[in-house]
Amino acid sequence: MSLDTVTNAQNNPDASQPWAELGLKEDEYARIKNILGRRPTSSELAMYSVMWSEHCSYKSSKVHLKQFGEKAPKSDALLVGIGENAGVVDIGQNYAVTFKIESHNHPSFVEPYQGAATGVGGIVRDILTMGARPIAVMDPLRFGLADAEDTRRVLPGIIAGVGGYGNCLGLPNIGGEVVFDETYAGNPLVNALCVGVMKHEDIKLAKAHGAGNLVVLFGAKTGGDGIGGVSVLASETFNAAKPTKRPSVQVGDPFAEKVLIECCLEIFHADLVVGIQDLGGAGLSCATSELASAGSGGMEIELEKVPLRDPSLSPEEILMSESQERMCAIVEPKHIKQFMAICKKWDVTATVIGEVTEGERLHISFNGELIVDVPPRTVAHDGPVYNRPIAKPAYVEERAKAVINIPMPTSAEDVKAAILKLIASPNIADKSWVTSQYDKYVQGNSVLAQPEDSGMIRIDEKTNLGVAISTDANARWSYLDPYEGAKLALAESMRNIATTGAKPLAVTNCLNFGSPEDPGVMWQFAETVRGLADACLELGLPVTGGNVSFYNQTGSVAILPTPVIGVLGVIQDVRKRTPMGINKSGSDLWLIGDVDSNMSGSEWAYLHGEIGNLSPKSDLAKEARLVDLLLEGQEIFEAAHDVSNGGLAATLVETVLKNKIGASVTLSDVAVALFSETPGRVLVAIDPNHTNEMVALAGKYQIAVNKIGTTGGDKLMINDTKLSITELSKAHTETFPKLFG
Repeated sequence: MSLDTVTNAQNNPDASQPWAELGLKEDEYARIKNILGRRPTSSELAMYSVMWSEHCSYKSSKVHLKQFGEKAPKSDALLVGIGENAGVVDIGQNYAVTFKIESHNHPSFVEPYQGAATGVGGIVRDILTMGARPIAVMDPLRFGLADAEDTRRVLPGIIAGVGGYGNCLGLPNIGGEVVFDETYAGNPLVNALCVGVMKHEDIKLAKAHGAGNLVVLFGAKTGGDGIGGVSVLASETFNAAKPTKRPSVQVGDPFAEKVLIECCLEIFHADLVVGIQDLGGAGLSCATSELASAGSGGMEIELEKVPLRDPSLSPEEILMSESQERMCAIVEPKHIKQFMAICKKWDVTATVIGEVTEGERLHISFNGELIVDVPPRTVAHDGPVYNRPIAKPAYVEERAKAVINIPMPTSAEDVKAAILKLIASPNIADKSWVTSQYDKYVQGNSVLAQPEDSGMIRIDEKTNLGVAISTDANARWSYLDPYEGAKLALAESMRNIATTGAKPLAVTNCLNFGSPEDPGVMWQFAETVRGLADACLELGLPVTGGNVSFYNQTGSVAILPTPVIGVLGVIQDVRKRTPMGINKSGSDLWLIGDVDSNMSGSEWAYLHGEIGNLSPKSDLAKEARLVDLLLEGQEIFEAAHDVSNGGLAATLVETVLKNKIGASVTLSDVAVALFSETPGRVLVAIDPNHTNEMVALAGKYQIAVNKIGTTGGDKLMINDTKLSITELSKAHTETFPKLFG
């Protein structure tokens, strides 16, 4: 197949092009021709198709996401905000922390192991490009019903992929979630978070400044895996003579990435790069166009210099390949020798493939022939923007009017059976089968890890400065009321940070939804963004960045709206963190916060086939006071555990099972007290000598507190219901091995 050059495109304006097969709309193709003043070459068409895809361009979400900037609260901690590879916050002592969450949902359904593994690899490189050393990962996951055949296909592979890649990188996995719901059948959600640390002066940005500076591609060679992976493209689009489709899911090599990380960090330490970008979604198309667009605007690339694993790749495929473990750096000529020497030391392939120019065009040639001549901003940042139709789905009002009748246990025997049923349910059951496949303690700085309320990492070994990270979402609440659901998810994540003793600082998010072409889904999305932006403004927490994943649906069945909200907090001394488990007998148990009888969106309702009618309403002012109470009272809390999924029943069981120390509890309206998931509540254990301080804190922050019991013994007593630690442990721990072991 002859090379489609710019000259050829000018001389053959009516040549047929597969724009529709590449996921472009007719008006988008027309716009590309208008931008260029001619038809695009096949290489240009490849670049625009992947960069204008929903995954890369955010074309359906941009109009809503701008609220995160318009409503952004003032934050002294924010150093780098939305627009870069990841946000950066100041945590004191000249340390900066960068964190971000992204999705790799669709690839993980197609090829579970590699989809999940490369999701971890991609988010780690995003953190690396900011100049940071990656120090920990997390993995919020969602699947179809736990006993469904397809869940048994995808879940073990996804868990193995997350663990395999992260373990090989030597990064501790300190938290996440595993949640099941029938709407995720065929659409598992694989969200991956990474956190990294650097000094303030080490922050790097993705910009290509300085005419004459060199463009260096380094890391793994480019292969045929992940061709147009973000748009699910295959190479036949460009060359029908090829006999088989190339895989759209990338293939990861964590050992290559580990070496790349160390190579990059040495390069950063020597201050050898002007700008840097990883090659993730859209590959070289993204890296070149984004670097040029964010910089001076001009760049020339010689595509034949790109090192290939597969010499049969066409120029279009080279531009679209999402092969993993690759980076693109802008290097001043005076530094290139030292840059290359470091790459050689680490046995990392590095090649100069072009240079920054004075102009405002991105020129890409192949064997001396010009195949791309575009304004880079039109590829990277000025793609289509859709204000898609929005309509409130009829189900919202129908659910609001529905009469909900959920059976509630009354007798001691019924309460016991209900608790055992709840803690054995897949959403509440012990997740050790999952987390045992992850290394939680590698590097020696993990302070807290799943199932604690938040993961915690020590940053400085001398001062014991640390950070805590939590991710949360209650998709059932978001289904009933996406505006409130987003607020409640943020509040829960913030509460989980404060429960461990850390002060919340900043927010990242991964917004997972069905098709944006469905007005009902777009209403869910718009309300979610509005809720999250309003809540962040009220709570003073800036959104530092995030990810949108659309088209998570099978036919007309969309997933529940699932905004996964990550919050990062700082703790001055990790040795003073508050664990979730009871650690001694003779302590008093206090419940902070009030309970109500609304069972909507609760796990107990879900176990009875109900989602409910009305989501709880957030009280963010009260949530902020609760955070202050938890931070001020940290010194008297021997243990603290957020009350959320599974209600107080799950909280009590998890608290006593952590260290196998029992408790005796007295509750009024026992079923509601145990199974309601009323937000804004925390269970704490204190020495009885601190009773006055506990009451004083409650009065100061105007939050109800009630002493509900004491710790000790080998059983959990709730009123006249008796559950031995042995039977609790058996019910809680056997579910996952039975399902997947």
